[in-house]
Parts: sequence; structure tokens; C-alpha cells
Amino acid sequence: MITFLIVVHLIVSILLIVAVLLQSGKGSSMANVFGGGGMETVFGAETPAIMNRITTVLAVLFMVNCILLTTMSFKYAGSSVIQRELQKESLPSEPVENPAGPSIPTTPSTDVPPAQKN
Repeated sequence: MITFLIVVHLIVSILLIVAVLLQSGKGSSMANVFGGGGMETVFGAETPAIMNRITTVLAVLFMVNCILLTTMSFKYAGSSVIQRELQKESLPSEPVENPAGPSIPTTPSTDVPPAQKN
């Protein structure tokens, strides 16, 4: 499900960028770019209303998808690679045998005579 939402998010993002770039700003037109001061506009007087609606719908889809992805990410928050590695480190590990030979005793040596009482 989260993979599907990420794919939808990418598609909506690209479409939103294209829709915004296709719109012309107020006071600017293609005629001004080429120095045609006498011409009002090249492609029309203003951005068609359909482009405004498409941009609005895409922006709403983008925001709703962001909210859905955020809420779903809390569900999968504990499944990151870092969390799994931290859990592995916190688990008690099996004792490792010394490959070099027998272990060295940790008790004090008996070579030293005990202190004599007076």
C-alpha cells in the first residue's frame, strides 16, 4: 500500500510541476519575451479556467497524499534497518569460545604463601 502511495505521489508531483509551469503569470506573456510590445498576448488573454482547476485538484491530491504517507509511516516506523540493527545489538549473544586454547583462570595464583599470623 505504501509503495502505491509513493508512486501516486511521484506522478502527482510531476503533473503539478507541469501544470504550474504551463500557466502564465499576471502581466507576463509570450509576446513580452520576444519584444512584441504591440501584441497583447500570443496564446490568449489569460490562463484558461480549466488549468486553474487542474492545478487546484493536483494541489489537493498532493496534500492529501502527503498526509496519508505521513500517517502510514508511523505504522512502519519500527521496521527500519537501523532499528533492526539496534535490536540485534541489544539481544544477549551466545558465548564465544576462545579459539586460542583454554581460558586463563581468573582466580588468584596459589604460588604466593599466605601471610603468617603472629
